[in-house]
Amino acid sequence: MELLLARLRAAGFEAESVRVAPGGVVASAGLARLRDGSQVFAKTLRTAASDLFEIEAAGLRALRELGGVTTPEVLAVTPDLLVLEPLPPRRDDDERFWEELALALAGLHAATAGERFGWHRDGWLGRLRQDNTWDGDGHAWFAQRRILRWLPEPLVEAALDREERLALERLCAALPDLLPPAPPVLTHGDLWRENVLSGPAGGPALIDPAVSYSWAEADLSMLWCSPRPPAARRFFEVYAATASLPAGWQERMRFYHLRELLSSIAHDDNARECAEEVREIVAPF
Repeated sequence: MELLLARLRAAGFEAESVRVAPGGVVASAGLARLRDGSQVFAKTLRTAASDLFEIEAAGLRALRELGGVTTPEVLAVTPDLLVLEPLPPRRDDDERFWEELALALAGLHAATAGERFGWHRDGWLGRLRQDNTWDGDGHAWFAQRRILRWLPEPLVEAALDREERLALERLCAALPDLLPPAPPVLTHGDLWRENVLSGPAGGPALIDPAVSYSWAEADLSMLWCSPRPPAARRFFEVYAATASLPAGWQERMRFYHLRELLSSIAHDDNARECAEEVREIVAPF
């Protein structure tokens, strides 16, 4: 954490110590105690500087300003440092917390309907670029920018054979029959449980976005297809009732989740298990 301490001090923060945060695939992160007794949450890159933190900060602001979602205040951002307001952990044993998250997510999606899919700049998903090129055709955009985009990645090439890749392409061609048309809305883009915390007032807050205008159900798929606490059992019921989800949404979650599975393979994150899930989804194609 010496590097993080040094960069905090160079940015004007009188940091005395840093408590390492768990996880952190892309960046070194921790809760820093300042000389006046206050705390900040900070991240620094282990590798060469990029626009990753600038894009993350912009995504947090977009979720808050356009969609009314609670996100941590950005205190400082440079190519190699991101400093945020510290937030408490999420409340996994509180059913009301997860119901509030469902209402907040439904509100975000309802308030931000747009006309095109994408974003005004490319972003990041983990260590790899997220292609956000604008497109008015959601099915073509999702196929090219969220699924097929991963096929050239070396680890994906190694994990899927020719027939499996062709089946994935056939599935993408069939997306108009598999996924109902829906407007593009501002999405968090990486909405699994570890990117949900508590806000200053106790309600849910979101961190680590990979924003774009996409389908609302794509956001839901991240939570649906990853482990979640028992207290979250009414999350989907509350969201579905608030947002009037079209029938059959549960069966569609796996198709949206292909993007996350392929990304995980490309990042060598549970790659073998994710490749097997991809094979199961594309088997009918």
